[in-house]
Amino acid sequence: MADAAIEKKRVTEFQHNKFVLASLVSKDFKLKYRRSFLGIVWSVLNPLLMMIVLAAVFSYMFRFNIENFPLYLILGQIMFDFMNRSTNSAMSSIIDAQSLIKKIRIEKMIFPMEKVMFELLNTAISMIAAVLVMAYFQVLPSVHAIWGLPLLIIFITMFSFGLSLLISALSVFFRDVMHLWGVLLTAWTYATPIFYPVDMLADWMMAIMQFNPMYHYLTFFRDIMMWNTCPSIQEILICFGMALVTFVVGFIVFRKTEHKFILYI
Repeated sequence: MADAAIEKKRVTEFQHNKFVLASLVSKDFKLKYRRSFLGIVWSVLNPLLMMIVLAAVFSYMFRFNIENFPLYLILGQIMFDFMNRSTNSAMSSIIDAQSLIKKIRIEKMIFPMEKVMFELLNTAISMIAAVLVMAYFQVLPSVHAIWGLPLLIIFITMFSFGLSLLISALSVFFRDVMHLWGVLLTAWTYATPIFYPVDMLADWMMAIMQFNPMYHYLTFFRDIMMWNTCPSIQEILICFGMALVTFVVGFIVFRKTEHKFILYI
């Protein structure tokens, strides 16, 4: 009887958390597109417009010799922006939810999770822009995209969620993290081959690049979507390993500190 009661309680808590998560995602969607004439269409237009601007700059001013450069650019941009926006919005999620946390007992991990889920949904919509660019250049995704794309989404989501847990917990105790993270993201953007070819880097820079998780996720994405290449087992294991380590570290830090959140928010 006791086991049945515990199991029932867990199911109830899961259903409650699921409802709260869905409600928060819905609320963020309504807030983001409120009073916007085009609404959700901006999730497609934003990466397209940014691609056009960057492609014009880097194609004609710097003259990078990359086949189907706008496609190369938008794929990297969509993947990096998912991590960027997820962590940026999740960073203050606990602090922003202080009124709820102080009033009711709620699973605190829901708040950074909701930000990641919201951005994942936005990214899925943004993929329409990538499909349009692929159609324009008559590029078909590799057959490996059938299994590779879902796998990559799991990896990048796990990685982004782990980072979100880590910085959302740290920012409760050290508000300087909120200012420092923006600087780190800017440096990370330029340290990742989003708009330049990786083969232009010196050997020592290429060696350092191997420790950049976003380099591996972007390479994986481009391999299956535009280069018709199957990522190697080693590359898949690297992507998984970086995602797993980041998630575990973020989860442990969050769980170890969440009981003190109410004292600092």
